[in-house]
Amino acid sequence: MSAKPFYNILYFTRKEKRGALVLMLLIVGICSIPVIMAYFMGNKMRTTNEYDKKIADLYEKQRHAKNSTYNANNQQPYKNNYAPYIKKGVSFKPKGTLFEFDPNTIDESGWKKLGLRDKTISTILNFRNKGGKFRTVEDIGKIWGLFPDEADRLKPYVRIALKNDGLYLNQYKANKNQGRPAIAAIDINAADTSALMALPGIGSKLSARILQFRNKLGGFHSLDQVKETYALHDSVFQKILPYLKLYTGITVININEASIDQLKAHPYIRYHLANAIVQYRMQHGPYQSIEDIKKIMIIDEVIFTKIAPYLSVY
Repeated sequence: MSAKPFYNILYFTRKEKRGALVLMLLIVGICSIPVIMAYFMGNKMRTTNEYDKKIADLYEKQRHAKNSTYNANNQQPYKNNYAPYIKKGVSFKPKGTLFEFDPNTIDESGWKKLGLRDKTISTILNFRNKGGKFRTVEDIGKIWGLFPDEADRLKPYVRIALKNDGLYLNQYKANKNQGRPAIAAIDINAADTSALMALPGIGSKLSARILQFRNKLGGFHSLDQVKETYALHDSVFQKILPYLKLYTGITVININEASIDQLKAHPYIRYHLANAIVQYRMQHGPYQSIEDIKKIMIIDEVIFTKIAPYLSVY
């Protein structure tokens, strides 16, 4: 097949010529639109004074609507379907009757009587059905959907029962200068997780760490040892210190019978120290008193004072 002559490339059929003409007319028409609009609409320039006047009129309408159409009870709608923005945090008169209640036992009807919404009540009941418990008054404020002013309204009436003894753990004091709940003191060597979580600043993780550290030690012989718990800040320790007591004794290790593994399991005794205690016993016979371990070269007065309460010779 022979190639198409070069001059045929520049040749247009009648149909192509018509299409090109229509396209050119369309382009000219589009470019003429601004000129036509300016001719019919005029070339009037708008100044900022016009916009300022309109904004001022709008503010005046808002002020007038707010002052003249909204009643004192915030219940009547605005005229012309206009309603100004109401800032967050505005408190409305709460519904319900206040009375003393235990959030761990009160039923649905009781929550409704206190004035809580159905959705909030459902959240609380689901939390309790899954095993959740309110341990302090402040836990009320953690309910999803309960506004802060509603929580503050309920807190003075919260009564959380202690186990078995019929007493209440979180009763607000009558003294208005002490609006904090009364917390019962606990035996730190016998307390369980729930008792620890009732202390200020102690959650589930910290309570578990305190118990784990206590069990490895064999009990606390001094309250100052509690602050050695991992991730327990001194500020939190100072808050819980007034509620800690030592009534239960500690578990001691017989250094005349314990193996290296038994000794090094104690948080205060590392492998090299446990090995030295056992090796000295094997070389010199049973220890006659705890002070005999001072004869081991690596045990100074500081180490001895720290580990001595947990050691015995019989």
